[in-house]
Amino acid sequence: MSLIADLIVALVAALHGYFLVLEMFLWTRPIGLRTFRQTHEKAMASRVLAANQGLYNGFLAAGLFWGLMQGAEGWDVKLFFLGCVIVAGVFGALTVNRRILFVQALPAAVGFVLVWLAG
Repeated sequence: MSLIADLIVALVAALHGYFLVLEMFLWTRPIGLRTFRQTHEKAMASRVLAANQGLYNGFLAAGLFWGLMQGAEGWDVKLFFLGCVIVAGVFGALTVNRRILFVQALPAAVGFVLVWLAG
């Protein structure tokens, strides 16, 4: 169970690393425009906010990787950062796009339950 839990935590961390790259570096590029379904003009106007958001996603990824590096001792760190991801995902789903619930919050919730059960 612990291995599966850690694999899910690593997946959530990798997703947030990818979100960092998308929001900080690819926001105004074609892949960023397609991913976030926006025009180049809108992306240019919001790029500083997106970079800030990407930085926060990077902190979530770093926290999850930190928890993974601690092994079984990182149980509480993993739960804390997965909880942060769940809250961010639910908030994003309510305020931006329902897809965020499935892309961000659901994998984190699965990871949270698995880490809890493995602990």
